[in-house]
Amino acid sequence: MGAAENRLAVPGPPAPPSPPGEPVEGDTSRSPDTDWIWWTAPLALVAGIVLASVAALVIDIPAAAFGVNVTEHTPGGLVIADTFVQDVAFVVAAVYCAKLGHKAVRSWQFGLRPPGQGWVHAGLMVLALIIAFIALDALWGEILHPTKEKLLETLGTKESKSLLVLSAALTCVIAPIAEEMLFRGYMFTAMRNWRGTLPAALVVGLLFGAVHATSAPAADLVPLGALGFGLCLLYRYSGSLYPGIGAHALNNSIAFASLEGWNVGQGALLIVCAIAGLWLVAMAFKRVGLIAPAAEVPRLGRVGSQR
Repeated sequence: MGAAENRLAVPGPPAPPSPPGEPVEGDTSRSPDTDWIWWTAPLALVAGIVLASVAALVIDIPAAAFGVNVTEHTPGGLVIADTFVQDVAFVVAAVYCAKLGHKAVRSWQFGLRPPGQGWVHAGLMVLALIIAFIALDALWGEILHPTKEKLLETLGTKESKSLLVLSAALTCVIAPIAEEMLFRGYMFTAMRNWRGTLPAALVVGLLFGAVHATSAPAADLVPLGALGFGLCLLYRYSGSLYPGIGAHALNNSIAFASLEGWNVGQGALLIVCAIAGLWLVAMAFKRVGLIAPAAEVPRLGRVGSQR
């Protein structure tokens, strides 16, 4: 036999069948398809808000008992704590609703996996989204001249360096993870089972803008809704929640640096620190098993040498 005849395509072993009730991952170039019921999307949002309010009371009532003013001028540290438990509540509500009916839930169902078409493709999509949002926000600002956002002042960024660092971590790392888990990872995925991608992206985008009504000027809610819509499409066509989390963190970092009056170098440093923070959180979640490692796709046509 010739040399060419000695190299045979040897089929690999077939992929083992999924256990009963185990979700099947499918095409990784698009956001996951699930059997989550569409009306559980608004349920998750309401549950997250209610759970956050209850958790905030658990923090605020003891603080008030010790003489902390929680009505007229809430201390920045307390606002940070309340916002942190809100973000945790968002994630808990999303996971709880995903498990309704005793369903198996896997991290890939929330998009916690590498982009199906690679990081370069996803990175270009993130860049396009951020540029489009900055242009829209600038145009919207020229038309309506919205007032300056007061969120960072309530977080106490001007009061101490420690509150500044905690505020940056909360705004540029924790909030992007929690909000993307709820709005894109769960709500958008569930809503797609109702009328498809574009209606789901529109509804979730509007809800995303509306939920910021307590922290952003009213005039900013429309651009924020547009950003929420774009983040849904980014998730859908990248197949991963990571690009959306990164885009969200990048936008928040730019806004944070702008509101603080920082120069370009300081803003760039914040972006680098935010990305590093996201990476550390992802590594920690993988270490404790909250994020499963990327599955290896069995290859059916391995080429080997027969001797």
